[in-house]
Amino acid sequence: MLIDSHIHLDYLSDVPQALAAARACGIGGWVVPGVDPLRWPQLLAAVVATPGAWAAPGVHPQAAANWQPELAGDLRQLAADPLTVAIGEVGLDRQAGPAPAIQEEVLRQMIRIARDRGKPLLLHCRGATGRLLEVLRDERAAEVGGIAHAFSGSLETARQFINLGFALGIGGVVTFPAARRLHEVVRSVPAEWLVLESDAPDLPPHPHRGEANRPEWLTLIATRVAALRDWTVDETARITSANIQRVLPLALPAEDG
Repeated sequence: MLIDSHIHLDYLSDVPQALAAARACGIGGWVVPGVDPLRWPQLLAAVVATPGAWAAPGVHPQAAANWQPELAGDLRQLAADPLTVAIGEVGLDRQAGPAPAIQEEVLRQMIRIARDRGKPLLLHCRGATGRLLEVLRDERAAEVGGIAHAFSGSLETARQFINLGFALGIGGVVTFPAARRLHEVVRSVPAEWLVLESDAPDLPPHPHRGEANRPEWLTLIATRVAALRDWTVDETARITSANIQRVLPLALPAEDG
């Protein structure tokens, strides 16, 4: 069974139909990150309504201006829910959102709450990798680890995240023919640090660029990773799903037999 480590179910237009198609392709688990604290209720409602889904509420850097200190109690309470497996997606974005200082302060609050509740982090980073790594070290994020979402950096950067306990979230970019640097990362890092993600409805894989991403297209990502690692698709599903279960506290139903 494939597990999607990063999908915005609460932003999909027809969740039952989309997940039925995904299940038919062998996808049976979904981790749903937060974006805006104003939408945490929709996030939790989508997870509760979806067998095999887990929540990762948090504040995306683009929504950092919507964070208020009084929301910390709400997030701590959400983190205690058995369906909450991480805090996310959190991080830094130099291309969108409020001023860097605001984003960084919110990120620090997210890391502290994650450490306080013993929850891993789902990281978002765009144009600020060096600073993000500094903040992760300053705030002792390695105590909880997590996943570096939509990873597309260098092999050296990959190793720095791994050294802090963060698996690499491999998404649609790996299917792009020109993504040679990411291809080399996928080939080179230890297998236990690779997880798969669709990021639906965003970041569709090749050959669907420009379309709304679908959960079922996680299989295209799995197929490309399998080719890069010289694995079968079944091996890719087994390895990457085991990795997600190691990094995040997922409670999977027992298999029959």
